[in-house]
Amino acid sequence: MPKVKTNSGAKKRFALTGTGKIKRRHAYHSHILTKKTKKQKRNLDKVVVIDTTNVKQVRELLCMR
Repeated sequence: MPKVKTNSGAKKRFALTGTGKIKRRHAYHSHILTKKTKKQKRNLDKVVVIDTTNVKQVRELLCMR
C-alpha cells in the first residue's frame, strides 16, 4: 500500500493542543482592516479550537485516523 500523505494546506492551517484538540486561526484578519473595529480585529487575532462538526474532516486531512 502507498503511504498516506498529509494535506499540505491543512498542516499549515491547523495545529494540535496538548490534549489533542485541533486549533485554528480566524479568517478575515489579513487585509482591509481599516473598516473593521478594534474589537473585531482583536477578537479575530485569537486562536480557537475547531468546531466538533469539523473534527473528523480535519483529522482525515492531517492523516490522524
